[in-house]
Amino acid sequence: MLIYIVLLALISLTIIVQSKKSLHMLQQNLYNENNRYLKWVAKNYKEYFNILIIAIILTIIGAFIAYDLDRVLYFLSILLIGCFSFECYQLSKILENDQVKKPLVITKRVKRLIITTTILYLIPIVVLFYKKDQTEIIWYMLLVLVVMSYFNHFIVLLSNMINFPYERGVYYYYKNKAKSTLKNRNNLRVIGITGSYGKTSSKNILSDILNIKYNALPTPRNLNTPNGLMITINNHLDKFTEIFIAEMGAYVRGEIKELCDLVHPKYGILTRIGTAHLESFGSEENIQRAKFELIESLPSDGIGVLNGDDEKQVDYQLQNPVEIIWVGIDNQNVDVRAMDIKSNHKGTNFKVKFKDDKEKYEFQTKLLGKHNVYNILAAIALGRKFGISISELQQAVRGVKAVEHRLELKKLGSFYQIDDAYNSNPVGAKSAVEVLGMMPGIKVVVTPGMIELGKMEEKYNKELGSQIAGVADYAVLIGEQHTKPIYEGLIENGFDKENIIVYNDVRTSYEFINQLASQNKKDVYALFENDLPDTYNE
Repeated sequence: MLIYIVLLALISLTIIVQSKKSLHMLQQNLYNENNRYLKWVAKNYKEYFNILIIAIILTIIGAFIAYDLDRVLYFLSILLIGCFSFECYQLSKILENDQVKKPLVITKRVKRLIITTTILYLIPIVVLFYKKDQTEIIWYMLLVLVVMSYFNHFIVLLSNMINFPYERGVYYYYKNKAKSTLKNRNNLRVIGITGSYGKTSSKNILSDILNIKYNALPTPRNLNTPNGLMITINNHLDKFTEIFIAEMGAYVRGEIKELCDLVHPKYGILTRIGTAHLESFGSEENIQRAKFELIESLPSDGIGVLNGDDEKQVDYQLQNPVEIIWVGIDNQNVDVRAMDIKSNHKGTNFKVKFKDDKEKYEFQTKLLGKHNVYNILAAIALGRKFGISISELQQAVRGVKAVEHRLELKKLGSFYQIDDAYNSNPVGAKSAVEVLGMMPGIKVVVTPGMIELGKMEEKYNKELGSQIAGVADYAVLIGEQHTKPIYEGLIENGFDKENIIVYNDVRTSYEFINQLASQNKKDVYALFENDLPDTYNE
């Protein structure tokens, strides 16, 4: 009996660890919205099936030899438990070195999933103890538990499906509560912000600028889903809030329209339209149409702010007659234009010309990068519509705070870090490399490359390698497999192979950069471009 208890304890412990990992991935993949979790499972389930297939093949061989079902099942139990014990050992080694960037958040929904998953695993255990005097039943139940553990990702998914009706009820309760809150705030101005890149930066910049005169509430962090907006409205919106700034994200068409139907924005800002999440959208046309769902949801007296340097915005045939304010840098025919842009490691200076004004106004910001100038222009354009004076706008722009993990320059130990770790994309990555090029001293790029770009992913990562080659002294690539296109781009552009370093853990790069800084008299500037989520760990 002791062996059964030991095996049960071993199996139970491993199931707990596996379930935590599965729940973590389910949460990061938005509880399988648009089958995101299933796609992750498909990419990461190979090692589980390899061991299971071997066990099944050996069992079939045993069946031919034994001609006895009971013996075959007994043999399969022993075999799978042996394989399982080996998996336990491997799992402990993986967890020992596991780098979790965004840990599992134990929300009420996760607690409900834990309860449902526990009940599913308790079924064979209850049978096991109920039939504790029958040896064969014990082995069969242990076998069932082992098989269930191999398919732990699917057990957790089954729990998610079982809980789905209740979760939809919870969702609609909080959605109706949020809609009721907004309905009672007739004087509240609602601004929606979307785009393929720069949504969070644009939102925070707009909030900093509008708050010089108004009480503006932006959605916190990157809470840009229906749940994120509902949390903000239900928990943070109060009677003093004059402007609500809603960041709006999407993976497929229709999602931004759903967000607009929830908050009913009168004002909308489109940052840039590109290839982010091309894999889930399916085509660039779908991305373009999805982003314009914000502008096409505005009322007839609404105002949209568009980027005149973005061809995908200029070429789009808008379906509703709202007022449009065009901002830009290269396009001279826009309503609000930035010119004479000068940047260094301390910040950016530029002049702004309004179409209806002959004057050029000087602006200064601590922010780095051309794309941040676009974000500031959009905020200036809308701020002027809200009656904020030029002098107030100039003061507000000077006070705009750097957005965490988005071209954030900071001293870190013995070197300067340019932290652009959040959600890299082709346009943003190019701008970030250009910013690194402005820095004095030794230049280092640390990156795992870009993701979710579909068939274009290899092409854009190779281009990133080419861009890095023209600026950096050292390239630190995180993850050998995913960064191969970057490596090729570097080599093809004559980058010194000796100065390309490959690690599987970004933490190791800090040791290298600190060592580099200690060996040189020059300052070291290290651009950390993108930080892949836990779902992409190699």
